[in-house]
Amino acid sequence: MTEIIPGIHWIKLPMLDDDAGLDFVNVYVILGDNGYLLVDSGWNTDASFAALKNGMAEIGADVEDITQILVTHVHPDHYGMAGRIKKLSGASLAMHHIEKEFIEPRYVSMDVLLNQIDQLLLSNGVPPKMIASLSQATVGLQQYVVVTYPDITLHDGEIITTGLFNFKVIWTPGHSSGHICLYEPERKIMLCGDHILPTITPNVSVHPQAIENPLGRYFDSLNELKHLDVELALPGHEKPFTDFGKRIDKILQHHEQRNGEIMKALGDKPATSFQIAQKVPWGLKNSWSSLPDFHKRMAILETLAHLEMMSAKGQVDRLPGDDIMLFRQASPPR
Repeated sequence: MTEIIPGIHWIKLPMLDDDAGLDFVNVYVILGDNGYLLVDSGWNTDASFAALKNGMAEIGADVEDITQILVTHVHPDHYGMAGRIKKLSGASLAMHHIEKEFIEPRYVSMDVLLNQIDQLLLSNGVPPKMIASLSQATVGLQQYVVVTYPDITLHDGEIITTGLFNFKVIWTPGHSSGHICLYEPERKIMLCGDHILPTITPNVSVHPQAIENPLGRYFDSLNELKHLDVELALPGHEKPFTDFGKRIDKILQHHEQRNGEIMKALGDKPATSFQIAQKVPWGLKNSWSSLPDFHKRMAILETLAHLEMMSAKGQVDRLPGDDIMLFRQASPPR
């Protein structure tokens, strides 16, 4: 446990063993007039619960003292233990109203969502023999989630108050369609979730649960946050950081560079997202074939997100077709 400022505490919870590159997920415990607000919850594992309990003990409190839980988005490393904590403490749970709609298809009745992912991959050129391994790459993770539904659904601009702090809810779609950040203007603090991370960029993909043009919406929300006065950013992974505006600029530059890599991979002939993704460098030390299935799926659908954004800008053309979606570089205007 680390005290960020008086009343705001940072606790690191362990990730699963196969979460390559990420050692922990951050949760923030915030003092209020009536107990504590917990922002995000970690995976539902005994190790994660023990780390949270130990961190609360350092504050001089227990898990039962949590009276509010706020989830920035319902990906399992941020939402997984919320149900366990809610049952133990009686805390209320809040999340964006869009995220509420994802819980049942993602964690309870998964067949429809899995079929939608199958169709999305097929329509973007993934060979049928690869579909099952890619679409089911995350099946089984629901064992680390205690399903629970929010008591409070949030909208952009609402204020979450603890009595000591007043956080403005900012809707930041991209990494997830109902992702939110929390801004405390008096202290100039931003709780970022996965929207802005200090050294890595969150995956922004086309997905059956994704908002239209997710990468374009991600850019819009980054540019909205850039104008706010933020002195300290508290991310969902890695360490708190201070160069908030510069970090946003670097993320935007990273995606513009990726656009260039995708255009180069596309070349002068129509191609599918699957074909293009295999030619993008991705910073890989090894070959595309060595990537785990889930990473291949993310790469294909992140490539598609870039192509959709460039299509909206008129930089690539989406070609009509009955089964397979093809893209080509847009012809220069005459």
